[in-house]
Amino acid sequence: MSRPLCLITGASTGIGAACATLAATQGYDLILTYNSDQAGAQAVAKAAQAAGAHAQIIQANVAEPAALEAVFTLVDATGPLDALINNAGIVGPATRVADLTHKRLREMFDVNVIGAMLVAAQAVKRMEPLGKGVIINITSAAARIGSANQYVDYAATKAAMDIFTKGLSDEVAPAGLRVMGVAPGLIETQIHAKGGDPDRAQRLANKVPMQRTGSADEVAQAVLWLMSEGASYVTGSTLDVTGGR
Repeated sequence: MSRPLCLITGASTGIGAACATLAATQGYDLILTYNSDQAGAQAVAKAAQAAGAHAQIIQANVAEPAALEAVFTLVDATGPLDALINNAGIVGPATRVADLTHKRLREMFDVNVIGAMLVAAQAVKRMEPLGKGVIINITSAAARIGSANQYVDYAATKAAMDIFTKGLSDEVAPAGLRVMGVAPGLIETQIHAKGGDPDRAQRLANKVPMQRTGSADEVAQAVLWLMSEGASYVTGSTLDVTGGR
């Protein structure tokens, strides 16, 4: 019997990489996208292959329609698509709203919202005829916290994805598809360094009721449970993985 196929965007590091490794151990074959970190994606694929998965990588900036066309050409050549972990996203250096530029906002929304929505749309086109499939959108607790003086633009993109998750879920549930969001909190990944503040998670850990940061593996465990039959009656909402924050 063939293994189910999962597409993971932004899989070269952090939460995407953790999801890929765990999905491989739970019986999935994988298509993994990356934007710039080819070596990271190759390492993740190698780990997935060691766990028994057939894993392929493809370079793709999800904000570029031509890149998405190439991704889904590979999906179609590989087999039916069973699951999507819609994870690719970016964050900019900490700044106030008054200092945001059009260029930064355009890039942030192109990747985190428009790109993610187009990826999900292409997944739906392939899942609906089969009458099954799961889409997990990786959002953020920033969507309700707001991230003032830091990443209000990033928070706004993730709030958009929360609403998109609900709307898409309602649209495709009658066809047998499930759509969920997972909202990580302070997770130890490279995204903080990419935002210019590598120590951010540790510095804010005392604001978390559990008094610690989370790991990418803990987020992956939630994602893979939502993809499982154990979550067969769960759709249309967003699960916080935040330590209570």
